[in-house]
Amino acid sequence: MFDTMTMTKIVGASCGALLIFLLGKWGAETLYHTGGGHGDHAEQAYVIDTGEEESGGEEAVEVAFADVLAAADAGKGEKVFAKCKACHKLEDGANGTGPTLYGIVGRGVGAIGDFRYSGALSEAADVWTAENLNGFLASPKGFAPGTSMSFSGLKKVEDRANLIAFLQSTGG
Repeated sequence: MFDTMTMTKIVGASCGALLIFLLGKWGAETLYHTGGGHGDHAEQAYVIDTGEEESGGEEAVEVAFADVLAAADAGKGEKVFAKCKACHKLEDGANGTGPTLYGIVGRGVGAIGDFRYSGALSEAADVWTAENLNGFLASPKGFAPGTSMSFSGLKKVEDRANLIAFLQSTGG
């Protein structure tokens, strides 16, 4: 069944496959080198001015959320809602992975009866006011530690205000 020639062929084929694999790895590392530089001969060609040095000493003035919400644009909020569409729907009674956002502003926290909420939300707030939504949208895990919502949050206060204005305009 197995003679010396068959065994030699099997060992040779294994060594050949290993050699091709190692040569392929070496070639890929050479082509797609991500190491720490291009050698001593390379220099930076140009510098892009981002203006960080000019504004680095000034502190950002924090604006009250009510003022930002008063100037919010529901049209821009609809674009921000694209991030929410994967899990939430705007139709009344239509839950997705997350509960429906129809009529969320002014609605009680955990008020959708056929949706399983995490207990963390009801401990954080009673009603979804614009201010509570702002805090939750900024950092869901920070607002309601233990929430099952995996979204990391919206960093810009303008985006949050625009989204809340959009939700107010669509949810009646």
